Amino acid sequence: MTGALRGVVALDGPSGTGKTTVARKLAAKLGAGYLDTGAMYRVVTLAVLDAGVDPHDTDAVVALARSVRLDVATDPGRPEARLDGTDVGEAIRTPRVDAAVSAVSAVPEVRDLLVQRQRTLIEEASRDEGGIVVDGRDIGTVVAPDAPLKVFLTAAPEVRAARRGAQDTAAGRESNQATVLASVERRDRLDSSRAASPLRPADDAVEFDTSELSIEQVLVALTELAGTRGLLGEDVAEPCR
Repeated sequence: MTGALRGVVALDGPSGTGKTTVARKLAAKLGAGYLDTGAMYRVVTLAVLDAGVDPHDTDAVVALARSVRLDVATDPGRPEARLDGTDVGEAIRTPRVDAAVSAVSAVPEVRDLLVQRQRTLIEEASRDEGGIVVDGRDIGTVVAPDAPLKVFLTAAPEVRAARRGAQDTAAGRESNQATVLASVERRDRLDSSRAASPLRPADDAVEFDTSELSIEQVLVALTELAGTRGLLGEDVAEPCR
């Protein structure tokens, strides 16, 4: 039995740190909602690419972002992402989207649009579920700056590239370690240097280096942190795995 989450846990960090897996598992463990904000930017990016729009054409990207219907679920057991009603959960995790998502997510108007949506989803999940775990790159700094627990996950680039490569292989996608490492380092540079909501830890975030930690070890540490912050309420049964 584990205490149910009461409040918002903001989980930030670059790709390959395990934050999406950790966030989803933590939400399930604590009977909370779950929001993958990165998936939202990926859905918009997929829409841009499918429409033949140049990801660097800001005006066209913004117009498209405003016109598409983007839906994401906050159930950690079924974290669906839909574009105009179509499930795009697999399509948004391809190298094609990886290469363009930083350009699309750097557009301030796109970020403003999605941040508003994210805050609404957080408010709804907090009301209905009691708590929510949110992962992304600007949750603690922009989306939910008042979150009572902010965590920033890091890991060595080589470790993150190996993890991303393993994910690609498991999903049946071709993977080359050198190419994946270059992609990870490029994404780090772009996300950390963009003018709008750059990737960085919040001033009051707890930083975790996951290079040598298992998912379970990170989960234990975050659960303990939530407890010390007074965010765990009545006990809930942990889901079967």
